[in-house]
Amino acid sequence: MARKFLYVIAGIIVLVLLVLLALRLFGLQLSRLAFVPGEAFKEQPALATDAYASPSMWIARPDIANNPAQWLPINTPKNETQNTDIAVFFVHPTSYLTKNHWNAPLDDKEANETATQFVRGQASAFNSAPNIWAPRYRQAAFGAFLTDQPEATKAMALAYRDVLMAFDTFVAAQKPDTPILLAGHSQGAMHLLHLMQDRVVGKPLSKRIVAAYAVGWPISIKADLPALGLPACSKPDQTSCVLSWQSYAEPADYEGVVTLFDAQPGLTGKPRGDAYLCTNPLTGGAAPDAPATANLGTLKNSADLKTGELVSGGSPARCDAKGYLQIGEGPDLGPYVLPGNNYHVYDYSLFWANVRADAARRMAAFSAK
Repeated sequence: MARKFLYVIAGIIVLVLLVLLALRLFGLQLSRLAFVPGEAFKEQPALATDAYASPSMWIARPDIANNPAQWLPINTPKNETQNTDIAVFFVHPTSYLTKNHWNAPLDDKEANETATQFVRGQASAFNSAPNIWAPRYRQAAFGAFLTDQPEATKAMALAYRDVLMAFDTFVAAQKPDTPILLAGHSQGAMHLLHLMQDRVVGKPLSKRIVAAYAVGWPISIKADLPALGLPACSKPDQTSCVLSWQSYAEPADYEGVVTLFDAQPGLTGKPRGDAYLCTNPLTGGAAPDAPATANLGTLKNSADLKTGELVSGGSPARCDAKGYLQIGEGPDLGPYVLPGNNYHVYDYSLFWANVRADAARRMAAFSAK
């Protein structure tokens, strides 16, 4: 019996190793098979015009009890000054990982729970300004980002319409002169860029933007950034600017990701293919490198994701020639490192304390104008 048990365990270990090897060699192809929906895209009606007046359409809002955006790691310093005059609009990343539909149903329990975890671990970095709003939306499925099928574009457009409606509700709820900090990750950052095109560029609202943290989504310096109406953040106390980074441990393998992204025209209509915007979160600008000692605290969550602590000196950071953020060997933060040493899921966690300090510094600079 014991021998049989050992054979089973050995078989499982071999299977896991084969899966890991396959992901390393054929990651993109296997991911497409696993995640790209097979159904035809189904257009959905627009939400009711007053949909986002309901607290149930928000993961985070100042009047929500047990607001996940107000969560803090157990060893977060308590002596900081809160900025109650600034409002934060945060768009969560993809949490709908099945291939059942091109867009997540608003009542999908698993997707909603995962989105709440993302808001807790990411949007919380900005809660020195407690007025944080993070909407639920019919997000595009994870598989939509692995294919060039027209259904994927339709799914992203549907999701964006929800985000735009949520943003309009958010802005209407603020005082007319309230400064606004924009933030998002991955799919959320993508929607944020389109939102900036539609609601910020050339409009009075542009004068109220503290900064835009469009993290975990490529921004071509030549083909995307000029369409956003704000420059890249090059100094740690600069305001009304854009920050972005994509984290990879070394050796990094992002060839497949680059191929997918550069094949599409940029927000300006020009072709991509140049370097991406890379803000070093340890320096608050475009400095080429920073040692691990500059890392004020990497967020390491507990296994159940309910608690977390900050670990100083977690990883260094430097921007490479293509605009990816290299983090050395990469710390052990959990099982969600993607093929190619891609720390995408941990873009905020890696530098949580630095992001918090960075946002507070830019808020203070904007308020002092």
